[in-house]
Amino acid sequence: MERIQSISSEAQEDLRIVNHLDMQKLPESLQQMLSLASTPDEQDILLMATLAAASACVPNLYFTYGPTGKKYYANLQCFILAAAASGKGIAGQALEMVRVLDEQYPMLIAGDSTLPAWYKALASQNGCGYMHESEGSVITDIWKSSAANYNTALRKAAEHEPISRNRCNGSSEIQNPRLSMLLTGTFNQYRALVPSVENGYFSRLLTVVIRGTNPFDKRYVSSKGGQSVIPKQVGHRLLRTYESLLASPEREWSLTDAQKERLGEHLQTEYATLISLLGDNFHSTVIRMAVQIERIAMILTAMRQSSSISSEMNSDAHSTSPLRSVSSDVLLCSDYDYATAELIGSRLLLHMAAAYRLIDGDAQDLVPDIRPLDQRRILFDHLKPKYAHKDLVAEAQAHGISPRTAFRWNEKWLREGLIEKAEYGVYQKVG
Repeated sequence: MERIQSISSEAQEDLRIVNHLDMQKLPESLQQMLSLASTPDEQDILLMATLAAASACVPNLYFTYGPTGKKYYANLQCFILAAAASGKGIAGQALEMVRVLDEQYPMLIAGDSTLPAWYKALASQNGCGYMHESEGSVITDIWKSSAANYNTALRKAAEHEPISRNRCNGSSEIQNPRLSMLLTGTFNQYRALVPSVENGYFSRLLTVVIRGTNPFDKRYVSSKGGQSVIPKQVGHRLLRTYESLLASPEREWSLTDAQKERLGEHLQTEYATLISLLGDNFHSTVIRMAVQIERIAMILTAMRQSSSISSEMNSDAHSTSPLRSVSSDVLLCSDYDYATAELIGSRLLLHMAAAYRLIDGDAQDLVPDIRPLDQRRILFDHLKPKYAHKDLVAEAQAHGISPRTAFRWNEKWLREGLIEKAEYGVYQKVG
C-alpha cells in the first residue's frame, strides 16, 4: 500500500482548502474554474492547478521581499500528490487555459523532456514558461537518471536564480527564469524529485496531498459536447491581461503596510506551532510560505483584473485597463485577495506538513493524524494569557483533547518559549 493511503479521511477533511474560502469574494474567473469540480478533493486540485497555470500568465508584474528587496514574480510550482483514481485528472482543465495563450505566445514546456531539451526550451522562451504533466510515470522515467539535476534547476527557477550549463560545445545561462509548473503524481514519483525534507526544493515546491478516491460519476459517460468551454473563456481573459502587462514595462505590485504586518504576525503564529510539532527541518517551509502567499495574492489580483479588462472591452473599446491606469504607481493588493491568499497559505502549510511526514517517516511508520496541527493551535489560542493546570485540563477536555496530550504540548510550549512559568502550576503566555 502506498504511503499516501495512510492519511485518514478525518485528516483529509482537516486539509481542505476551498471549503474554507468565501467563494463570492474570489475572482470571477477562479469561481468559474472551481465550478467544474464535483468533489471537495477536485475543488482543491483545481484551485491549485488554476493558480499555478494562471501564474504563468502574469508577466512584468513583481513584488520585492526581504531586506535586500529581491524581486519575485508570480510563478508557482506545485505538485498534486495523490493516489490513483483520486480525481487529479481534473487539473488538466487548467492546462486548457494556458493553451489559449500558447497559440500566440509559446509558453508550454513538455514534462517529457531530457534536462538538456528542457533547458533549451526554457531558454528559447526567454526563461519563461509553463510545465504541466499529469502522467507521473512519464516524469519518473525521465527523472530516473537526472532527478537531482532537475531538482537543482527547478529550485533555482523557483527563486529566479540563474540556471547555467557548461558543455564541451559552449556554455549558456538563463539569467532570470520564471517557470510555472503543475505536476500530479503518486508518492513514489514525488519522492524521486524530493528525496528528503532537508532537500532545498521541498520548501519551495507547494505540495497538495490528496488521499481519497473519486466516486464513479455517470456524467463522464453521459456527457455531450466534450471539453467544457469555461477554461477557454478564462484563457481568453488571461490572454488580454497577459498582453496588457506584456505591452508595459515591469510594474511593482505590493501588499499594503497593514497587510504586511498581518502576514508577519500570522506566520509567526504558524511558525511557533508547526516548528514545535515538526522540528527545525520545517523552518524554511514556514519562512518561504510568506513569498508563496504574496505570489498567490498577486495572481488573484491579476485574475480579478482579467475580468475587469474583459468587461471593459465588451462595453467600451477605448477604456483603459485597471492594470495600466496608473502605470507609474505601485499596484496594491485588495484586502479580499490578501485574506484569500493568507487562508490558502495556511491550509497549504498543513499539506506541506503532511508531505513532510510522508517523506520523513520510517518505512513501517504510517503517517499520523494531521488533526493535532489544528487542535494544538486552537487549544493555545483559547487559553487565557495566564492559566493554571486546571484551566489547561478544562480547556483541553472542552476540545476533546486528553489531559496527558495537553500537558505534553504545554511542556513543548515552555521549551519553545511560547509560555513561561509565572509560579508553581501557573503559566503565562509570552508576548
